[in-house]
Amino acid sequence: MEIKNIQLPITKEIASSLKAGDYVYLSGVMYSARDAAHKRMVETLDKGEALPIDLKDLTVYYLGPSPAKPDQVIGSAGPTTAGRMDKYTPRLLDLGITGMIGKGKRSDAVKAAIKKNHAVYLAAVGGAGALLSKCIKKADIVAYEDLGAEAIYRLEVEDFPAIVVIDDKGNDLYMNAE
Repeated sequence: MEIKNIQLPITKEIASSLKAGDYVYLSGVMYSARDAAHKRMVETLDKGEALPIDLKDLTVYYLGPSPAKPDQVIGSAGPTTAGRMDKYTPRLLDLGITGMIGKGKRSDAVKAAIKKNHAVYLAAVGGAGALLSKCIKKADIVAYEDLGAEAIYRLEVEDFPAIVVIDDKGNDLYMNAE
């Protein structure tokens, strides 16, 4: 287990340097997207249309923030259960996503797609949304504003803490811990 400071984006080279169990602090730009945004992105692709964001080397945080108070950039920003995105994830990984942040286990299909695409799955601490929101320095809706909290946000983060759960070699911290 190592502690690493990562400047986003997570490229395939950076993903290759990470191992299941590593602690990371992420700084830079990531995007939020949950179930509704994932569904809409896949529907958009099915229609042959372009996505509203470029997925190459993208890190996606499975997040639906609560409303921000007047003195905050964003409200509580805890992770969503990642398995809810699993039916969409392999296709989006094939299009360039290299990092995902959520909580909970992933399906075998997602694990295979992570390995195939040299991506990583990271976990953020569930229940710590108020603390995690302090790492988000800027948050702007960039797509699907009609989805409210499930819109896609561009997030600028500083020292956002996470742990590598599934590395690009297919090692799964949750399976190794059992």
